[in-house]
Amino acid sequence: MSDRTGHEGRAAGGRAAGRHAGAGDLLDLVRSGRATTRGALRELTGLSRATVGQRLDRLFRAGWLREGAGGSPEGPGSPLGGRPSLRLEFDDTHAVVLAADLETRHARTALLGLGGEIVAEQAGPLAIDDGPDAVLGELGVRFAELLRKAERDPASVCGIGLAVPGPVDSGTGRVVQPPIMPGWDGYDIRGRLRRAFAEQTGGPADVPVLVDNDANLMAYGEQRAAYPRCAAFALVKVSTGIGAGVVVDGAVYRGIDGGAGDIGHIRVPAGQSGPEGPAALCKCGSYGCLAAVASGRAVARKLTEAGVPAASGADVRELLEAGNPVAVGLAREAGRHVGEVLATVVTLLNPGVLMIAGDLAGTPFLTGVRELLYQRALPRSTAHLEIVTSRLGESAALVGAGTLVVEHLYAPRRAEERLAALGV
Repeated sequence: MSDRTGHEGRAAGGRAAGRHAGAGDLLDLVRSGRATTRGALRELTGLSRATVGQRLDRLFRAGWLREGAGGSPEGPGSPLGGRPSLRLEFDDTHAVVLAADLETRHARTALLGLGGEIVAEQAGPLAIDDGPDAVLGELGVRFAELLRKAERDPASVCGIGLAVPGPVDSGTGRVVQPPIMPGWDGYDIRGRLRRAFAEQTGGPADVPVLVDNDANLMAYGEQRAAYPRCAAFALVKVSTGIGAGVVVDGAVYRGIDGGAGDIGHIRVPAGQSGPEGPAALCKCGSYGCLAAVASGRAVARKLTEAGVPAASGADVRELLEAGNPVAVGLAREAGRHVGEVLATVVTLLNPGVLMIAGDLAGTPFLTGVRELLYQRALPRSTAHLEIVTSRLGESAALVGAGTLVVEHLYAPRRAEERLAALGV
């Protein structure tokens, strides 16, 4: 199963939109808004009226498209007159998606519509170091609870999206040497989550499961929801760890094997060894990583050393919300360290939007980021840069995971395969 994003599928659909365009290509044209009437589909593809009708009929029978009033006039005399055409729309009510966002100490799960709206959501403690078998089994239980709460049939679930705090090989859906996910390296997440879903809900045993890094999915969800026209979008998540997600031309950029965006393990001067010995030991086993000096875990450690007990990024967030002066000072210092690294990131990527998200994404941290970023990056790199905080908040990765599933399942080639499997 390929994990290409929907934008990649749409690019392929755009190339195929001609006399060989199939039902999946027509669906793609409708979903993207490039063609919303039968006449527009004929014009873009060069297909005959009968062929367009036959291919649309497959989509209607699958329940994926609906037709209603609202199109432009067609026929002789148009646009001066003529009968209004029927508008084609993707029917986003025919199925639902399940999504989960795993963090180090808790998880959020959600049931989403195909349009990205959250139908039901819940959050609760779940320790990722309990291991993949136990954690994924518990997600199956929580998915069943969501479906009961929303009164949805498990058979209506067309796919599951999962966000994890580690690098993911998108081809296999397996995490690769994750620093803060002990026991997960190379584990068959897709297979276990499918079994957990089927066992707990009675739903299909072959439901598609897509897995990606949490920062990637946060970036994808935020970019699609609020910045769809931004061609280069970067998100930095600073919570217990530090990671980044990059969306270029509407597609998540993952690198060769899912390792893109792992900026938490860039070495920084502040974390290097000093006269008193190694200053910052990272969870990955190295000294001097950005995450070892500027993550929520690092700030929590410094707070504890200063007499303010804290164990995680979530604890730091609570202290920041309460206005604790020690937490405010340390968060601003952490922001400066991250800003120093982001100066290089911004120079390399030249993004239009840089979003700061996660437990530390408040005013003190953002102030620190701005101080170093604008000081170190060339003015040319930041002239058109917008630095913002999260719009979707704690739901960002869930929305991104749901969107990834929908874009994958309804991309032209995959849509054709699914229509054939449905016997349509």
